[in-house]
Formats: sequence, structure tokens, C-alpha cells
Amino acid sequence: MKVGLDVGSTTIKCVVLDDQNNIVYKSYERHLSQITEKMSELLTKVRDEVIHGTDAQITVSGSAGMGVAETCNLPFMQEVYATRIAIGKLIPDADVIIELGGEDAKILFLSGGMEVRMNGTCAGGTGAFIDQMATLLNVSLDEMNELAAEYEKIYTIASRCGVFAKSDIQPLLNQGARKSDISASIFAAVANQTIAGLAQGRQIKGNVVYLGGPLTFLSGLRDAFDTALKVKGLCPENSLYYVALGAAFSSATSIDLETALKNIANYGTKAAFLSIEPLFNNEEEYEVFRKRHEACKAPRGDIASYQGEAYLGVDAGSTTVKTVLLGKDGEILDSMYQSNSGNPVPIIREYLLGLYHDHPNIQIRSSAVTGYGEELLKNAFGIDWGIVETVAHFTAAKHFLPDVDFVIDIGGQDMKCFKIRKGAIDNIFLNEACSSGCGSFLQTFANTLGYSIQDFAKLGLFAKHPVDLGSRCTVFMNSSVKQAQKDGATTEDISAGLSVSVVKNAIYKVIRASSAEELGKNIVVQGGTFLNDAVLRVFEKELGVNVVRPDISGLMGAYGAALYAMNKAGKASTLLSLEELENFTHEVRVTSCGLCNNHCRLTINVFGGNRRFIGGNRCEKPVTKRSNQSEQNMYAFKLETLRSYLPVEGPRGKLGLPMGLNMYELLPFWYTFFTKLGFEVVTSPLSSRELYIKGQSTIPSDTVCFPAKLMHGHVDALIEQGIQNIFYPCMSYNFDEKLGDNHYNCPVVAYYPEVISANMANLRGLTFIHDYVGIHRKRDFPKKMHAILAQYFDGISLPEVKQAAKDAYAEYDAYMQKIREKGDEMIAQARAEGKPIIILSGRPYHLDPEINHGIDKLITSLGAAVISEDVISAKEKKFSVGVLNQWTYHARLYAAAEYVGSQKDMNLVQLVSFGCGVDAITTDEVRSILESHNKIYTQIKIDEITNLGAVKIRLRSLFAALEG
Repeated sequence: MKVGLDVGSTTIKCVVLDDQNNIVYKSYERHLSQITEKMSELLTKVRDEVIHGTDAQITVSGSAGMGVAETCNLPFMQEVYATRIAIGKLIPDADVIIELGGEDAKILFLSGGMEVRMNGTCAGGTGAFIDQMATLLNVSLDEMNELAAEYEKIYTIASRCGVFAKSDIQPLLNQGARKSDISASIFAAVANQTIAGLAQGRQIKGNVVYLGGPLTFLSGLRDAFDTALKVKGLCPENSLYYVALGAAFSSATSIDLETALKNIANYGTKAAFLSIEPLFNNEEEYEVFRKRHEACKAPRGDIASYQGEAYLGVDAGSTTVKTVLLGKDGEILDSMYQSNSGNPVPIIREYLLGLYHDHPNIQIRSSAVTGYGEELLKNAFGIDWGIVETVAHFTAAKHFLPDVDFVIDIGGQDMKCFKIRKGAIDNIFLNEACSSGCGSFLQTFANTLGYSIQDFAKLGLFAKHPVDLGSRCTVFMNSSVKQAQKDGATTEDISAGLSVSVVKNAIYKVIRASSAEELGKNIVVQGGTFLNDAVLRVFEKELGVNVVRPDISGLMGAYGAALYAMNKAGKASTLLSLEELENFTHEVRVTSCGLCNNHCRLTINVFGGNRRFIGGNRCEKPVTKRSNQSEQNMYAFKLETLRSYLPVEGPRGKLGLPMGLNMYELLPFWYTFFTKLGFEVVTSPLSSRELYIKGQSTIPSDTVCFPAKLMHGHVDALIEQGIQNIFYPCMSYNFDEKLGDNHYNCPVVAYYPEVISANMANLRGLTFIHDYVGIHRKRDFPKKMHAILAQYFDGISLPEVKQAAKDAYAEYDAYMQKIREKGDEMIAQARAEGKPIIILSGRPYHLDPEINHGIDKLITSLGAAVISEDVISAKEKKFSVGVLNQWTYHARLYAAAEYVGSQKDMNLVQLVSFGCGVDAITTDEVRSILESHNKIYTQIKIDEITNLGAVKIRLRSLFAALEG
């Protein structure tokens, strides 16, 4: 008989075949990291119950099987090859295989040149990711699958990171979104992540086969792939066992099972793992550490005997909800800390009801709320004040350490750090792309290993050899932990090692500190994660300073909110009364807003007494039902101006321009040039999620910036409109604005037409003009352009081109002049009204609402004027900067930062696209220019993900600092 073993990252599969290749036994179970024990158990069962002691031909495969197989002298077969063999025997006409496992994702292209694509550094969008999402929704995988079948709307969710997707999901839950919609959105996110991340431009078509646990068990996930790929994929019988089947089909070596079992039992006892020094050398050292931190206590009062006025603070965090009730002398009378179960509303209602019933002698004079659920709870319960998280945490930190200069808060899956300068919040760091250093990271591992987080944390304090796990992606860290376990690491070693990873991730990946001195001398640490003594110890050792951890570390947001409420108390609180709470109702419905081109997905929460709260909106239109025509928003003005360039019928037919990247700013130039030549210039529509998804199968790189990825959708949209001629030139140079050492376009902007040409098969048979063009050479341009056009069109004369070029340059100059004049007008108007002025700096294509996600409207809704960097950059002359200043758009950024430094009422916010390599340089330089003028630098990273929670924190913190 033949035995195939597939030892995966989370499961172990076994198949036994008879001489006719029929399956006589199969099993599938999770190994919970006990790989050798499970293998022994399984093979013993096969020996005793299936092959009854005779020799068998065995082959091992799978991502976690190689080490065991090699050490135990068992034949090993690479899993992709095993899959290929099984498919060849069972489904010979398959074209593409999509296989999702616990931590790995694979696409095998079989026809048209065999090729394998596998996930590398990120395990977002795999089985373990889906497990984490089900845990977050507090449902089983089966329930999640059933819920997904009832969806009405798909939300945009990041599946690029197993933990960070929570930052998209949590606000949705807090805003009252339905779990059915979120479940379906998670499956759609996984499908899109797999296709965009692995196919990378290669088309998935023909007979598509789905393999692996997630695609076998979750029909909703298969539907999401079918929808994304526009195919009907096949999930065959025994889809879980294809790797094991391939291994069994190939088994040719007879193995004595007795010897194999002995070898497996001995495996792991002689291996070694990388370790670091212990956290504490002995109990005495720990005792000194513990006593020092125990001294930092908040004053307490007795709620049972207390009478009179009290002040309530609520912190509705990403995964937990906290409350603190203060007496009139600032003493803590009561507190609560519990999981929000996806909806903080019933938890706060129960808490308030309990408070009113049990303590009728207490009157809440003032209340404040902070955190993700701030607006929801403020509207639901009539809480007096809503404050931004950073201000709440700073208020609390000051109470314990008045001269604090750095605060770090590590919560469930968010990390907030900020520097304090001159008594105001200066520099904010938030984890934006990865949350492998947050609390839920440790929670996940504690749960996996069967411990509560408190017990798990204590284990690591006296570990002899803490494992060096680095600071990798959470889902991949599972593999490192499992390997360390196999190599003999104890649970204590792993607990300590994970605490080290959390801290290193915070310091070196989020704060990016080059030295401890950079953070300051007076540091307050807070957030539930720092209640873990192991994390706190590592933090102090890594920085070489003693820090302050208040005994209410996990309650600091709520404590700060309560202190804020106390300071701001008016005559009477607007908090709901006992009677109103008893009659409280909460209904949720979801709709799409059509009042502007953002098409926000709105969650409408209706409370008793006709009160309601709308979540998910990026501007005030859904609330006020009117557009604010007088708002000073340069982004809106520029977009409106560009959209006024409408097609004019011409004798030479239609010519398409894809509206993205540098085409945004150069539209006046190219529109005028081709319209004057007699073409009807048609632009692609405004970007949308649908447009992006349509083009994503042709994107060859997962790491290129989102604006570049959108170009595929724009070209696709033009083709769908039946446009035969598309113009999208390569342009090494931009116009020379005399602000830099040179005037290049960045490599992506300059040469992306080449990528489009090479990867979009549907351009074949059409005229795609992507020649190299230099508009910066005004005298040479007409001649060069005439030669280019002569290759594609007959009858265009040089004089015609010269006249069209002259008009195009004039139109571009007039457009830029119009922008600057309107900008000056808006600045003057904002100053007359006493409004703060925000220079929202980025690239011309950040005008695209799908790229900026309505951040411009968010800023105007906070009461500021929005001006773009090109309005003020021309007010500066070329000056010396600390970097090579050779790109036109970047030179504008530096000039704008320098100008902002001289204006009291202006502040700069920089938009940065994920994946923009050049912005690694520009961000540091813009920061240093602003800080040299004592200005606050605010950076907002944007990509295809639309959750604006972190953005709002940054912007409100900036405004709070300006007011302070």
C-alpha cells in the first residue's frame, strides 16, 4: 500500500491507497504545533488499523514536513510537485490551481507555460487570517460562511495583514455594520489579495481548480473567487488531500514503520534555536523592578460610601471598552475594562444602568468619550464631550508625570506614540501597515498555546533562553514559534521571545528611533500590553531608561477622558437619564451615499427619541444634506476645473487619455494639444473601487504604489468605451520650475506606460501610443511630436503640430496661473474668517478621490481651509536641502514646507502612497524642514484601504496641538 502524508503549517493530512490507487483511508486534523506527536499517532493508527503491520511505501510532503522527513530518513516530495502529480492524474484538463492553506497561498499556472506563485513575506489572506477574522467577529468559521451568504454590501477591507485588517473591521463594527456584510467583505478581500498579490498580471482563465482547507470548507470564499475572476471554479472531491494524494501516487520506497516511528519520536530532542539573554537573572531582580512600578498609583475612593458629583470617562477602543468614574477630588471610584464584542453600545448601556441603580446618590456632572467608538457612543448616550485619543492619553500621562516628553500606548491592534514639545503633542507615530507589535499579537499566541494572556505573560519572566523570533508578520510568526517548539524551546522561552518581538517592532518599525535619547528622558508607557511585565522589562532594557507605568496602564484613555470631563464640566450633563436608558433602543441600517463621487458606505444608527448617528461618511453632506459651496478646498476646485475639459467632436476621431499619475496635471496640456489637432479627446472616468478591481488582474507588482495600480483600470475603461487610439507617453522629465537640481518625473510616473504595454493583453490590435516625449524642451517638442504622430496617423502637418503645441503650452500656463490665483484667494478668505490653513501636500494625482479617500473633505469638515502645495511652492526660490533634489513634484514639497515655516497660520500635512520608494526620502526631508521652523509634521499614508480612523486621529491631534 502507498501512504501520503501532507504536514502543513496548521494541519496534517494522510491518505492510504491500495494497489489500484483507490483511497482506503484518509484523515485531516489540526496538529496545534505538536507535529511529531501527531505524525506518530497517525502512523501508529495506519500501521495497526489500515495496513496491519505490513511494510508500506511512504512519502512525506507539506510546508512543515521537510525537516522531519530529512531527519527521520523518510522520502520527501515538494508540495507543489505533489499537487501537480495529483492534478495530472485526476483533473488533467486543469489550467490554473488556486490553493489556500493555513499560512500559505499558491497559484499554479499549468497551461501556457507552467509557473508557480507563492506568498513570501506576508501571510495575509490565508487560512490563519480567516481564523483571526472569525475570532474578531466572535463567530465560528461555519457561522461566518453562513453569514456571508446573506450579505448586501461589500466593504473595502485590508487582507494584506492578518492583524491589521481588524483596523478596517473594528470601525465598521463600532459604526454598527452588519456581520453578514463584513463576513462577505473578508472573503472578497482574501480573493483580491490572492489574485493581486500572486497572479501579478498573469491572467487566470480556463479551468480553475480550488484546493486547500479554506476553499474546501468555505463556499462563500469560493463564491468570492468566482466573482473576482468571472469564472466558475471547481472544488473537486478530496480537495483537502491533493498534496497527500500526489505524495502517495509517487511513493516507491518501502519503509519499515517501526523504524520510522522510532526516528520520529527522537526528532527534535537534539536541535537548537537562536536565543537571547534572560529578562531577569533572578527573583530578587524582578522584585526590585516590581516594587518600583507598583509605586505609580492613581488615587482611589470608595464608591459604596461616596455621595455627590462624579465625572465619567469612556474609552471605546479597537477591541476593548474601558470606563473610569472619578470623584470630585480626582479619585477613581469605579472602572471597567472588557472586550467590546464588536459593539460597545449595549456594554455602556448596561454599565450606566448598573451605576444608576446601584449608586443613586451619585450624580454624573460631566462625561467624555474617546477612541474608535467615540462618535457612536457620544450620539447614543448624550455624552458631553468627545476627545481625540492622543489628547486623552496625554492628559492622563501628565497627571502621573507632569514633565512627560514621550508617551507610548500599545493597545489591542493599534500603537500610538507621541512626542511632547513645549507642553503640546508634537510628533505622532501610528502603526499603519502592520500591527505585529500589538496586544492582540500576544493574545493570539496565548490562545493558540492554551493560556490566558495573564498566565502566558508571567511564564516569560524567568525564561532561561528567550527565543529570538525577530519581528515578523504575525501569521508567519506562527511558523517561527512552531519551529522553535520543534527545536526544543519551552513555552516560557517562547513567551519571553514574543515580548521582545513586540517591543522591537514598536521601537524600530513604528517609531523608527535611531537611539533611546531620541525619545526623551521622561517616558510614560500605557495601554493594556504594558501591564505585561515582560513587555515592560524588555522596553526598559532596549532603551536603557526607567519609564513610568501607571497602575491603570490599560485605563489611561478612559482616565484622561474623565479628567478632561472634570476640567470642562458645565452646569449640567447631557448624559441620558435612568428613564431614557431603560427605554433606549438601537437599530442599524446600511446604505450608500450618492451626494458626491466618494459614494461612502453609510451606517445609519437610529436611537430612541428620533436621535441618529451616521457613520462611514467622509464629509458632512449626508448629515447636513447640502454642499458647502463656500468651503475653501483647493482639491475640490482643481478636480472641478479638470473635469471641465470635455470632449469636442473632431474630424480625426477619438483619442483616449487615462486619467491617472501625471496625466492629472498635464490634462490641460494634452487636451488642448490633441483637440487643436482635430481629435475628440476622451478621458477615462474618475477612479473607483470597481475600476481598480477590473484592472487588478494585469498588475505585475504587488508593491508598486496604488496610483500606478489604478492606471490598469483606467486603460481598461477606455478600451471598454471602444476607444481605438490611447495616448499615454513615457516622460523622463517634467517642466522645470527652477526649484530643484533637476526636473525628473519619478521612475514609476516616467515609465509606467511600458508596464501597461507589456502586461495588458487587451491592448493588442489597438493603437497604444507610449513613445518617449519631452515637453520640457519647448523648442524641440513640435518636431519630435510630429515624428511620433506620423507613425500612427496620416496627414498631420508640422505647422499644425507647432500651432497645437503653442496653444497647449499657453493653456497649461493659464491653468497653473488659475490654480495659484484661486489658492491665494482661498488663503485670504480663510485668514479673514480666522480659519487654520492646511497645505495638503502630495502629488497632482492625489486629487483623485479614490486615492485620497476624501481626506480633503475630512479636513474642511474639521473647520480648516485646504490648499495644495503647488499654490505656495512658486512663492519660494530654490534653496539648499539635505537630499538630492531632482524631481519636480518633490521640489514643490520642499518649497511648500519652507514657505509654511514662515507662515503662522499654515500647517503642512503630507500625503504619502504606500509603496512609494522615493517618499522614504521626501518624508524625512519635509519633516526636518518643518521642524527647523518649530512646525509640527503630519504624515498620512494612503493606499486602496479606505478606513479613515487613523487619519482622523492624526488630524484632530494636529488641531488640538495648534489650539494648545
